Amino acid sequence: MSIKSVGIIGAGAVGSYVIWGLSDVKDIKLGVIASGERNQKLKADGCKINGNVYRPEVWTPDEAKGVDLLIVSLKYGALPAALDDIKAATGDNTTVMSLMNGVDSEEIIAGKIGSSHMLYSLIKVASSHKEGQGYVFNPDTTLGIIYGELNAPFDSERVRMVKELFERGNIHFRVTKHIKEEIWCKFRLNVCNNLPQAILGAGVGCYRDSVHMKAISEGLRKELEAVALAKGIDISIVEGSSGRGSAVLPTARYSTLQDIDAKRHTEIDMFSGALMRMGKELGIPTPYNEYTYHMIKAIEEKNDGRFNYNSDNEELTWAK
Repeated sequence: MSIKSVGIIGAGAVGSYVIWGLSDVKDIKLGVIASGERNQKLKADGCKINGNVYRPEVWTPDEAKGVDLLIVSLKYGALPAALDDIKAATGDNTTVMSLMNGVDSEEIIAGKIGSSHMLYSLIKVASSHKEGQGYVFNPDTTLGIIYGELNAPFDSERVRMVKELFERGNIHFRVTKHIKEEIWCKFRLNVCNNLPQAILGAGVGCYRDSVHMKAISEGLRKELEAVALAKGIDISIVEGSSGRGSAVLPTARYSTLQDIDAKRHTEIDMFSGALMRMGKELGIPTPYNEYTYHMIKAIEEKNDGRFNYNSDNEELTWAK
């Protein structure tokens, strides 16, 4: 048995890495799944990645039905609206990998298609960002996809099939027996390194050069680890293999700050929003995450123009 068809829902920064990594694999059908205007645009323009245009097939969800491997690489906010498309593309034997890097996307997708389809995974792409109409990343320092079964047997047939596929392409990958801990370790990197930087508006060197930024990052980390431990997840198990992200320059701006720079809404609901919800369920205070959540939500409102006051015709307000 081998994988003969791969469908990708979400051809952004993460999806671009998969398209780039599998485009030269012979004897597979590789397609991006999209509907409506997005479908037509992808057919017309292709996918610009690292300066080159790639042209995977473009399928509607119904045309992708029964694809062997379905990779979900959407922004968190787009997931609810895409669940019907994911279901339409999923056949009886489809394996689904979510590369969204939160801690609940697998459960959300499984609620629609059933948990038996899910092969848990995460991704680490170095210096990934949008540039013009395309996406750019550093293939050499990208750590790639980490994946595995939640429970034994860890060397399952589908784990071996995905391994064989990635080996035939340019995908960096690693199989793990501790995928839940690996996912939470990546989640910790995102919460502690992605979010404070986004509020400050500075490159990641700020964590190295400011005791204040380090203190905020540590506050977020302690809350996250307390929630993880209460859920029976010991992140320390994978510290040695997964505690660091890809090597980047001090000027690097991670995804949340990239969204703010571009005046897009962020994935804060997937990060601090999820931790606040889990903390409330478990009775664990999360004040650092609550402050961070509301600050980034307020920055989104600012970018939306909510605070574009005109002093010539605004009513007076009271400072409180």
